[in-house]
Amino acid sequence: MHRDQIPPGTLYLLILTTLARDHELHGFEIARSIQSISEDVLTVEEGSLYPALQRMLARGWVRATWGTTAENRRARYYRLTRAGRKQLTAEVSQFQRVFAAITRVIETDEPVETA
Repeated sequence: MHRDQIPPGTLYLLILTTLARDHELHGFEIARSIQSISEDVLTVEEGSLYPALQRMLARGWVRATWGTTAENRRARYYRLTRAGRKQLTAEVSQFQRVFAAITRVIETDEPVETA
């Protein structure tokens, strides 16, 4: 199956949604959850995920604590904060607005030429 990269501007939305649903996860679990729920269509690369999580920590959207994985490895576990829940609402609203606008554009009655 072909995997696609996360569409620009949606990484925060996907991370926040994943943490809202699963409560507390380490980075690899966040990436794995997004990939699994998207039925292997979306992948989150480490080079995008961890910088995004650091920005989210700095903005107060998540908090992090060190813990141990089931494989006995040290990992940083992320949890949504109250500010993160508020940001999730804003991200969902923005995504829905953009998605609706794109849908209107591609569902016009004008014929689409294909090559």
